[in-house]
Order: sequence, then structure tokens, then C-alpha cells
Amino acid sequence: MTEQPPSTDPEDLDPEAEAAAAEGETPTTGVPAVDRVVADLDRLDDAPLEEHLAVFERAHESLRSALDAPSVDQPGDAD
Repeated sequence: MTEQPPSTDPEDLDPEAEAAAAEGETPTTGVPAVDRVVADLDRLDDAPLEEHLAVFERAHESLRSALDAPSVDQPGDAD
């Protein structure tokens, strides 16, 4: 069985992640590759506009690679 991606429905958001975002903290997903992308995007406010496109392109490539990577079944999961 494969792990389902986190929901993007606003009603399903983690209350801790919502609180962190409201306080200006970068929320975490628990997926290291995604957390690095989120942190990079969070720093865009301090970056010159000319640098934004490159950051977005890197973010897209990183997220695409994470989605394309084969999933690792957890022990005990049955197909």
C-alpha cells in the first residue's frame, strides 16, 4: 500500500502548521525534500525579485523529483 499525499483541503490542515504559519514560522511537512523547498520559498521575501524565477524553477524541479521518486513501502504494508 502506498502512502497518500497530505490533503490540501483547508479543513484538513494541521492546526500546528496553521499556527506556525500565522506566527510567521515556516511550517513543516515532515518530508525533508518538501520542507527544504518550503524554506527556500519562505526566504523569497528577502530576495531581490530577479532571483525569484530561479528559486521557483528549483522548487518545481525538486518537487517534481520527489513526486517521481519511487515510493518506499513501509514494513507490514501489503499490496
